[in-house]
Amino acid sequence: MSLKGKIIAITGANSGIGKETARALAEMHAHVILICRNEDKAISAQQDIMALTGNSKVDILLCDFSRHASIREMSEMFHARYSHLDVLVNNAGGIIGEKKMTPDGFEWMFGVNHLGYFLTTHYLFPAIEQSKHARIVNVASLAHRFSGFDPDNMNAEKSFGEMKTYGFSKLCNILFTRRLASMTQGKNITVNSLHPGSIHSNFGNSGSPLFNGLIKTFGKYVLKTTVQGARTSIYLASSSEVADITGAHFSDCKVVIPSATARNQGHADLLWEKSCALTGIQTFGKF
Repeated sequence: MSLKGKIIAITGANSGIGKETARALAEMHAHVILICRNEDKAISAQQDIMALTGNSKVDILLCDFSRHASIREMSEMFHARYSHLDVLVNNAGGIIGEKKMTPDGFEWMFGVNHLGYFLTTHYLFPAIEQSKHARIVNVASLAHRFSGFDPDNMNAEKSFGEMKTYGFSKLCNILFTRRLASMTQGKNITVNSLHPGSIHSNFGNSGSPLFNGLIKTFGKYVLKTTVQGARTSIYLASSSEVADITGAHFSDCKVVIPSATARNQGHADLLWEKSCALTGIQTFGKF
């Protein structure tokens, strides 16, 4: 399959499944943009991908997804360089073992894992609309089942739990996908989410000592490799089989049914409203 001429942006692309997704899409001759926080790691990933694929069209944009201003600055740079965006893979995120706030005052996992997706998509949306057939791919997780939807605990105001709070941020990814898919009906834009599987990578390095210990001890025996974990992201970004599917949730390159909470349209609408209010967004996709 050739993706020549397609411009694809991947957040958190310097390691793990993000890097593997970028490598695979570059191998298909796409023009790949790595959107990363750490410049040194981004350059290393860029050089690796170009060497492995022979594709020189691998660019870097720097962004700290915990900071609204940084996401906007990255997006302004994108619009200055590129005329459109065919595929956006929202992948950047992580899990941490204790409550921490972003510079903007949000609980870190909610701020990065959800609002990072929300704001990146918002600011890149004008370029997405310029594509003849665009795709937005949101990397979520089976961990969304570990959390209910409590609009009064979005920033862990009432309680924090490593997996519960992480699960809430991943629930938000699926609810965001649902709301955005309904908003983009008729726009030649598809929006889907996915569970990549439990991955043996450096993803959980910021988690609790217990979480890290379990991953290091047993991870290689029970978890997917980054190559396996990236397959569904690659599939949603490139396959003709899903060209007209939107608003779905995938695992192992197949449509699966997320939790009832993740399918609740009222939750999706309320999350959308609160996300706009928290970030000061007046009209999504316009700035």
